[in-house]
Amino acid sequence: MRVIAGTYRSRKLIAPAGEKTRPTSDRLRETLFNVVATQVADSVWVDLFAGSGAVGIEALSRGARMVYFVEENTKAVRAIRENLRSLKITEGFEIQEREAIQALRLLDSSAVVCDFCFLDPPYANHGAYEQTLGFLSQSQLIVPHGIVIAEHDKHSDLEDRYGALGRYRRLQQGDAVLSFYRLG
Repeated sequence: MRVIAGTYRSRKLIAPAGEKTRPTSDRLRETLFNVVATQVADSVWVDLFAGSGAVGIEALSRGARMVYFVEENTKAVRAIRENLRSLKITEGFEIQEREAIQALRLLDSSAVVCDFCFLDPPYANHGAYEQTLGFLSQSQLIVPHGIVIAEHDKHSDLEDRYGALGRYRRLQQGDAVLSFYRLG
């Protein structure tokens, strides 16, 4: 696993040991950032179920101003910290070591707003998708032009609408799918 482009291009990233996390593949990350490339500079991201932190680190590498990494697994948080340390990233991020909804509530109550929210829970955890997308659709976290991106398995498609969030694009690559949502 490596950083695809930007300041930290081609630098290696570690993934947490074990089967609790499934890192977003380099190829899928490249596809994601090709879609949003023109909007990344100076943006704010929330990387939910962050795992190794690869998506948030890619955003920082491409000029994002701030990334909130949200991960409850201790081994994964260790990997995020190690990846940031190895790249010498010392600012422009915050790590929330807690369950996703708890972190979202905290960020929302702290008046944090983001341009992008990426979520990649375990594919089989359908409740995490429902709960997270439902919360985001009602919160103040997403700026009006913001984008919510959910990575999921091609065999378990997500809904086209979660409250105020409507899906406007779906990209499949192998067994993985990226669903893009906007408010409205």
